[in-house]
Amino acid sequence: MTILFKNIKELLQVREERIDFVSGADMAVLPTIKNAYLLVKNGNIEDFGAMENCPKIEADKTIDATGKMVLPSWCDSHTHIVYAGHRETEFVDRIKGLSYQEIAKRGGGILNSAIQLQKTSAEDLYQQSKVRLDEVVKLGTGAIEIKSGYGLTLDAELKMLRVIKRLKEDYSIPIKATFLGAHALPKAFKTNKKGYLKLLIEDMIPRVAKEGLAEFIDVFCETGYFSVEDTDTILKAGRQFGLKPKIHVNQFTAIGGVQIGVKYDVLSVDHLEEMRDEDIQSLKNTRTMPVALPGCSYFLGIPYTPARKMMDAGLPLALATDYNPGSAPSGNMNFAVSSACVKMKMTPEEAINASTINGAYAMGLQDEVGSITKGKWANLILTRPIPSYSYIPYAFGSNHIEKVYLKGKEIV
Repeated sequence: MTILFKNIKELLQVREERIDFVSGADMAVLPTIKNAYLLVKNGNIEDFGAMENCPKIEADKTIDATGKMVLPSWCDSHTHIVYAGHRETEFVDRIKGLSYQEIAKRGGGILNSAIQLQKTSAEDLYQQSKVRLDEVVKLGTGAIEIKSGYGLTLDAELKMLRVIKRLKEDYSIPIKATFLGAHALPKAFKTNKKGYLKLLIEDMIPRVAKEGLAEFIDVFCETGYFSVEDTDTILKAGRQFGLKPKIHVNQFTAIGGVQIGVKYDVLSVDHLEEMRDEDIQSLKNTRTMPVALPGCSYFLGIPYTPARKMMDAGLPLALATDYNPGSAPSGNMNFAVSSACVKMKMTPEEAINASTINGAYAMGLQDEVGSITKGKWANLILTRPIPSYSYIPYAFGSNHIEKVYLKGKEIV
């Protein structure tokens, strides 16, 4: 099956040579081809270039993209979309003045979601999650990471991860699974953190690894949740069972989580709303991808990741949605791109790089998706007619996507 896109107004994120990610000043460079063609064969990018150089091709399907743009689909490297129920009552509580931390202390937050999930059947959980996944794919997401962490018991965490596995089997979108048993301390272990760490290390991690349910392990390294010492212990245990580390750090306080992440050569450090100079210095000359979650900052009213400062220091940056029921109930990567431009002062070029090639790297998918490169999967966005790619974050309230393709197949 061959598909030819012709007369593309502008083909974005064109990378002739494969690279893992872009950093610092290079994030402001978005390679494009104007008046371009793109050839897809058997689900992969076969060829591309300027229309004036387009060879005669007998394609099975030809799409005239006059006035439209083509770019690689969004790569959302941080989500929690497998969850049960909703938490809109907490949203109202925050409007009335309660903080996220205050709501959590009252039994809300992650523990609220855990209670709902534990009561929900695997089938119901799958059906709820399927609706969300369908939605984000239509919004242009073509690769996604999904975390557990709303179970907080062995059975419930396994239930979440098995649902993620089923989604992986049922969808053509690449999905990465992350075990986040260290998301919060369950109520049953409120005064017995050592007991929960023992459960994580001796029961949960071995079982997750045995069933092959996750590729990554994650920890919420934050004041009131898991300390730097706890994080060290958990990441060490996960690594012994072949789980690659990623961590939540610096969301509300900076306590040294970035440094423990660097120690374990984590693939990504996510959130980073509170960044000290020493945290930025620690990330220099590493292969760890910083990931910003502007939807969370918007929804909770907390600071945004200091993107400008980090990129000026030479760091790379990825953008993700943090899609979850409590602090970022949206998986719309288009909004993440726009809010990064508006609130984090990223240029459209930087935001698109952060949401495609760098997001792919933050999931270990840089060889499959994230750029227009020969041999990569044809996970693509075809826009509606727009004046420029800067219009995508500029006109933030409109849907600029006409079609989404996964491995060259149009998503209806």
